[in-house]
Amino acid sequence: MTKARALSPQELTILSETFRLLGDPTRLRILARCMAGPAAVSEISEDLDLSQSLVSHHLRLLRGARLVRGERQSKNVFYDIADTHVSGMISDMIHHIREDEAEL
Repeated sequence: MTKARALSPQELTILSETFRLLGDPTRLRILARCMAGPAAVSEISEDLDLSQSLVSHHLRLLRGARLVRGERQSKNVFYDIADTHVSGMISDMIHHIREDEAEL
């Protein structure tokens, strides 16, 4: 087995910030919604019963952390999960917590 390379201080900071962003339930709800497919701010806002300004604020943070990506189509920007690493991590964690619940 290959020994993992130690994280640099900068990598640790970025990783820590990413987990901090993921620690907010509203941002997790938005990410879970984006896993269902691309959606505009108005659609996410309606689906999650949140204000558009709140959704926009959280999406800006998630986009800055490269957890979501936005694609402009005409006047709207459609947000989607950035890549399979992000969706895989979230799916794995959902499976993990549901597995623990089943054991209780």
